[in-house]
Amino acid sequence: MTRTFIALEMVESLQRFLGDLVASASRELPALRWVESAGIHLTLAFLGELDDERLELAMEATGVAAQSIPSFTYRMKGLGVFGQPPQLRVIWMGVEDQPSPFVQGSPLQLAHRVLNRELERRHFEVEKRPFAPHLTLARVKYMLSPAEQQAVQRLLQSKRAAVSAQWYPAGHLAVMKSALSRGGAKYTCLGEYALESVKE
Repeated sequence: MTRTFIALEMVESLQRFLGDLVASASRELPALRWVESAGIHLTLAFLGELDDERLELAMEATGVAAQSIPSFTYRMKGLGVFGQPPQLRVIWMGVEDQPSPFVQGSPLQLAHRVLNRELERRHFEVEKRPFAPHLTLARVKYMLSPAEQQAVQRLLQSKRAAVSAQWYPAGHLAVMKSALSRGGAKYTCLGEYALESVKE
């Protein structure tokens, strides 16, 4: 069985940006479970444990979906949290896509919608809640102290963490394997599928 999810690729420059941010934030909040920059993904669908036959179908669905999703660009939109202090659960980075002349509406929402359609055609259960694209940076497993709550607020308000001016390319969908361990999840890319090339 393979613990599987489907995500957008993270280019090296974006991993460096997020790695610098995590390194800085982790000095202020060392007890939080910060995610290694190489393990940060923009998840489009989490499929859980799959046998070989279902994994093959998931890869097929991803490949078909990628062929009808035009490539696009996106950037970091600012930090946010799930949960309320002192019981925060997650610190995340928001994602904003750039409008495309080839797509009506959000390219990122289109990618999520098309992928879900192909997965449902192959009888996968998909998330029905509205898609809120984000990158998980840290997980919180305990009640934050008053000092830690203040540090979180400083982090959320910091100008450096608010927005990245750089736009990053989304050119592939990736089928990913997640292996859980005491040291955290380890990720392996099982297949990459190029989005449809577009010419301005």
